[in-house]
Amino acid sequence: MTTTYKINDLATVAKQVLEEMTSKTLLFYGDMGSGKTTLIKAMVKALGGDDDTSSPTFSIVNEYEVENDVVYHFDLFRIENETEAYDIGIEDYLYSGHYNFIEWPEKIKALLPHDADRLYVSINQDGSRSLKLDHAMNLTQ
Repeated sequence: MTTTYKINDLATVAKQVLEEMTSKTLLFYGDMGSGKTTLIKAMVKALGGDDDTSSPTFSIVNEYEVENDVVYHFDLFRIENETEAYDIGIEDYLYSGHYNFIEWPEKIKALLPHDADRLYVSINQDGSRSLKLDHAMNLTQ
C-alpha cells in the first residue's frame, strides 16, 4: 500500500492501514515531525479507542484500550540500546497478541518479530504526507 494524504484524510488513511496490516505489530519509520504519532492517534481512534493518545516519549510505552483489544504505543527515540528495551519488558508486549505500534524501531532491530509490518511516513513539500506499508518482512535482512 502506498498513498499520499493530507491531514483531513487521516481518519480514512488510518482505517486503510488497519485493513491492510498483516500483523498486529506495526513499525513506524519516518523523520521527527513526519506524523507518526498523529497517524497512531487516528489508528487508535479507528480501533474504538477513546483515550487521549499522545507520544510516550518520556514513558516509552503508552497503553490504550480499544474495542476488544489493547494497543501498546512505543516511542523508542530515547532508548540507548536493546538492554533498555529488555528492562521495560519489551518481549512481553511484542508477544502479547495485542497491537504494538512502534516508533523508532530501528533502535531495537534485533528484538523485533519477523512478522511485523513496516510503515514509512514522509513529509512532502506541499505539507502532505506519503505513506508506504510493507507487509511482514524478515527484518534480519
